[in-house]
Amino acid sequence: MTEEPNDAVPGRSPKLYQRALAVVASEIRSGGWHDAARLSETAIAKRFGISRAPARQALAELEALGLVRKSEGRGYQVVFAATGQKAGSAADLPSPDDMQLHFLASWELIYRQVELEIVSRTSIASWRINEVALAKSFGVSRTVAREVVARLQQRGIVSKDDAGRWHAPALTARHVSQLYELRWTLEPLALEQAFPRFPENLLPVLLQDLESAIEAGNAADGAMLDAVEQQLHGQLLGYCDNAPLMQAISLPQAILVAHHRLYQPKVPPIVDEPFLLEHVEVFERLMAGRVADASVALANHLKISRERAMLRIANAARSLSPPDVAYLERLRDVEFNL
Repeated sequence: MTEEPNDAVPGRSPKLYQRALAVVASEIRSGGWHDAARLSETAIAKRFGISRAPARQALAELEALGLVRKSEGRGYQVVFAATGQKAGSAADLPSPDDMQLHFLASWELIYRQVELEIVSRTSIASWRINEVALAKSFGVSRTVAREVVARLQQRGIVSKDDAGRWHAPALTARHVSQLYELRWTLEPLALEQAFPRFPENLLPVLLQDLESAIEAGNAADGAMLDAVEQQLHGQLLGYCDNAPLMQAISLPQAILVAHHRLYQPKVPPIVDEPFLLEHVEVFERLMAGRVADASVALANHLKISRERAMLRIANAARSLSPPDVAYLERLRDVEFNL
């Protein structure tokens, strides 16, 4: 495949043009476009919610694959449309992973990077988000940038100030404490409501996974520990059919999970972290039918988790010096004091 064009913006996800490439290549090869049909940068950019630079890259790659050629006028012309010809080789075609990008909305292609760039900075300062600069940084339309920010708002990572401007508030120790207070108040209630809806044998199966993580000891990696954490706070609570309650729980969980995943690989583990045994206590009480006791154990686990989370974030905040990004304006520095 051809290289990223010279006018590509640093930090742009290459998947923006790869998605357009994969979808249009698939459509041409399956007969979705007739020979001599015309494609333009403007049309590709509008369809996939990207700027003209990645649209141009997608068309250049389609040309390299022999699926289109430059038109005598403006734009490109389809030259292969399921006619049995062979344009390019199988190795040149978009991979199955790239083809799956057809099913992703444009905002999903950049959301993860934007979330990490913002979350990684909120333990040291508050930030204002500039939608126009965000769109330009990633080569997407304003509509896509607006959707990304809206998703961040749903997760509680950003909010609007009185002037209607987006900002990401600093993650202070007080804020972390308040988020955990919400969790240990609401999650035990959700657990009690979820319990009657648990499928048969669910608890023994999940407990076995938990015991496997304990047996792994220091060999248990982040993915294994995250999976165990999700079983209690996500999978089990997910059987609660109280939608407003679950929506209230999702906000503090989303913010804290985002920070946990960001900082976990970068800070040393806390000695004798007991969260696996705390989970066992909740599961054993549930399996014995002692739901009220399980709720108390869950609340106690979250109270201890607050202290661990605050220590992790404080350690990370002292070592962070993230580079500037064009769409974030630093507003107010904070010091994460325990």
